[in-house]
Amino acid sequence: MFWLSLLLAAGAVSAGYVPALQVPACSAGTGSVEYSKSVPEQVAFPRTQVDLCYDDSFIHITFRALEETNFYYNESQTTNEGIWQYEAMEAFIYHGTNDPQSYLEFEVNPNNVTFQAWIYNPSKVRAAGAPLDTSFLTTPIVDGLTTETTLDREAQTWVTDAKIPLGLFNVDVGKAAGTQWRMNFFRIVVSPDTFPDQLLGAWNPTNETNFHMTPFFGNVDFV
Repeated sequence: MFWLSLLLAAGAVSAGYVPALQVPACSAGTGSVEYSKSVPEQVAFPRTQVDLCYDDSFIHITFRALEETNFYYNESQTTNEGIWQYEAMEAFIYHGTNDPQSYLEFEVNPNNVTFQAWIYNPSKVRAAGAPLDTSFLTTPIVDGLTTETTLDREAQTWVTDAKIPLGLFNVDVGKAAGTQWRMNFFRIVVSPDTFPDQLLGAWNPTNETNFHMTPFFGNVDFV
């Protein structure tokens, strides 16, 4: 019990099963993940799909929010503001194979507003008392990070196509094939009636209400 207390105090965590995904070049198709489990309870959650591929210069990510009934966002929010307080889709991305301390957090909401920042999370689990520092990408469009979002209220879906420059991760043009990554994907669901209480979902659900747990990042190979 004493050693367990020390581990918990230090923020140690075991992710257990970590999923894997193979991602092809866009000319060959896409790699896809689907999830419908909540965080951390792992009960039913609106179906969510994320499709990925790469080309010479970009990671292409398509977020598909299915079974959507709220389309809830704050119209006053702009780039890098707290869109995570409302409905959003998120990707945490790291170039490498270890549990990272630094990674890109990318978010988009149904209004096509984005949040993008480098996160420094030295505890790897956002441990109590440990720093979690944020360095915003303040000119995403200039940097080449673009999104296009389509809402279909009748079909209860919203879809975002995003392009994230490989250069952000020091991957040179045409050199993405064979690279290895750690990623996780998340979705936030909330309605005007339930706000600020949120329903959270993930590709690999964390074991607490906390997305910033890098041992849970899946293994992603660009083939």
